[in-house]
Amino acid sequence: MRGSRIRTDRHALTCVWQRIRCGRHFVPMLALVVVFCRTCPGDSIVFRDVTRETGITFRHTDGSSGKRYIMETVAGGLALFDYDNDGDVDIYFLNGAPLKGAKFDVPPKNALYRNEGNWKFTDVTDRARVGDTGYGLGVAAGDYDNDGDLDVYVNNHGPNVLYRNNGDGTFADVTEKAGVVNGSHTGAGACFLDMDKDGDLDLYVSSYFDFSYEKHKTGVADGFPVYIGPASFPAAPDVLYRNNGDGTFTDVSKSSSVAEHVSWGMGMVCGDYDNDGDTDIYVANDGAGNFLFKNDGTGKFEEVGLITGVAYDIHGDGQGSMGVDFGDYDNDGLPDFYVTSYQGQLATMYKNLGDDAFDDVTRLTGAGEGTVLNVTWGTGLADFDNDGDRDIFVACGHLLDNIELFDDRSTYFETNVLLMNNGDGKFVDASKQSGDGMKVKLSSRGAAFDDLDNDGDIDVVVLNSRREPTILRNDSPSKGHWLQVRLRGVKTNRSGIGAQVKVVAGDLTLIDEVHSGRGYQSHYGTRLHFGLGAREKVDRIEVRWIGGPVDVFKNIAVNRILTITEGTDPG
Repeated sequence: MRGSRIRTDRHALTCVWQRIRCGRHFVPMLALVVVFCRTCPGDSIVFRDVTRETGITFRHTDGSSGKRYIMETVAGGLALFDYDNDGDVDIYFLNGAPLKGAKFDVPPKNALYRNEGNWKFTDVTDRARVGDTGYGLGVAAGDYDNDGDLDVYVNNHGPNVLYRNNGDGTFADVTEKAGVVNGSHTGAGACFLDMDKDGDLDLYVSSYFDFSYEKHKTGVADGFPVYIGPASFPAAPDVLYRNNGDGTFTDVSKSSSVAEHVSWGMGMVCGDYDNDGDTDIYVANDGAGNFLFKNDGTGKFEEVGLITGVAYDIHGDGQGSMGVDFGDYDNDGLPDFYVTSYQGQLATMYKNLGDDAFDDVTRLTGAGEGTVLNVTWGTGLADFDNDGDRDIFVACGHLLDNIELFDDRSTYFETNVLLMNNGDGKFVDASKQSGDGMKVKLSSRGAAFDDLDNDGDIDVVVLNSRREPTILRNDSPSKGHWLQVRLRGVKTNRSGIGAQVKVVAGDLTLIDEVHSGRGYQSHYGTRLHFGLGAREKVDRIEVRWIGGPVDVFKNIAVNRILTITEGTDPG
C-alpha cells in the first residue's frame, strides 16, 4: 500500500487516533506499531523545490568581510506582491551591501523578478529601477499615494528607500521628497497602515539598534570568535510617519506616544487585535519584551504588551524574538500572534482570549514543535492544504556560521519546519514527510507566502543568507475548495490594507485582514486566501473597511480569485 510505514512515534499515534475518530478505517488497538497512513499530516501537505526551474539567479550576500559585524546575522527580508497589476505575484529580494573591509567586483543590489506564469520569472530590476544598493533588511508594499498600484519601502542598515510605483512597470526613488529617509539606523521590519482611518497609508519603521564601526567588537565562545548580541549596542527608537496626503510624511513618533518605548525591534505586523475597528501595532523585540501598541482610533497608541500577555512567554522571559504573523489559528473569530525566536526557545503561539488578553498556548497546541533547537526567523500562518484551518511554516538557520565548532547540537544550515493544523487547534510536525522542499538545508531568514501560480494553493519563497533563495511549489493533494479575495478601496485606502474580511461557508467561519509588512522583515499575503474544505459555496462575505463601511455579499462561487471594490457588488 502506497504510503505505508512502520512508525512508533507521536506522529503515527496521532494518525491512528484521527482515523479511529473519523471512522474511515478500523485500526486494531494492538497493532499500533504498524500504521497504514495515506492521509496523515505528513502526506497531506507537499512542497517541491522548484528553484532551478524558475530562472531566478539571485544570490544573497550579507556583505561580510570576516569582521563579524552584527547586521550580517539578521539580513534580510523579501516581498511578494503584484507590482504590475497583471494578476501574477512577483518577487522582490533584499540584498546586503559591502561592509567595512569587504570588496565586491559587482556591487550587490536588491532584485525584482516578474512572474511570467508557469513558474518562470524574469529579472526586471534594472528596467523597474528598484536595484537599491543599500544594506537591505526589511520591506513592505502598499499604495501610499492611492493611485492604484503598490509602492515599496525598504528599511536598510543606513538610509532607507521609498519607491513610488509609476504604473508603467517602473519605480521612482522619492525618499527625500517624501521625508522618510529615517537617518542611519540599522533597520528591521516596516509596515504600511492607516492608523487614523483617513483613507491614506501611514508608515511604521522598526529599528534594531544604532551601529558604529568604532563600537564594534567580537565575542568569544569556547575560544572561537562569534557575533555579539544586540544589547551591546544602544537600541534605536522606532519611527511612525503620518501620511500628509500630498506625497509627503510627517514624523509623529512623539505625538503618537510610540517614541516613549525603545527596544531592539525586529519583525512586526499591524492588525486589529481587539476588533474595535482600528489598526494596532505589534513589534517583536530581540532579547526584550515585545511591544503591542493599542490604537485609540485616532493614531495615538498605548503600549500594552505586558498587560495583555504578549510581551513575554509563559515563563516571563523576554525571547530573542525575530518574526511575527497574525491570524486566527483556531477559527474562533479572534486573531492570534505567532512569534519566532532564538535557539533554545520555542517559537510562541499567543492565543487571543478577547478582552485585551492573550495566553501562551505553545505547549498546549504543539505550535512550538521542531523549533527549540533552531534559530527561527520568517513565519506564516497559512492554510496550505485548503482544509479550513491555518498551518504554520517556520524558516530556520543559525546566525553563527561557525556554531558546529563549539556546539554539537547545532548547525549553521538547518531545515525549515512545517506544522500542520489537525483541525482542533493542535499542530503536528509534518516537516519530514512533506516533500523534497522541506529537505532543503540552508540558513534561512525571510519567508513569504502566496499563490505564485494561481492554482488555488499557497506556495513559499524563502530568502537564504549568503545563498540562492528557495522556491517551494505547493503540490499538496488538496483537501478542498478555496477562495482568494483581492480588495480595492475607494473612499478608504486603495490597497484595502487593514480591512477585515469574514467568510462564512456552512459551518465554517473564517476571518482575515490585509496586512502590509509581516513575518520576518518581509511582505506577503495582500491577496487573502481562504481554504474551505468540502464546502462548495460561500454563503456570505463581510468586508469591514478601515475608516469605511461594511460591505456584505452573498452566495459566492468558490475556487476563484474574487476582486471586491468598496461599495460595489463583485458579482
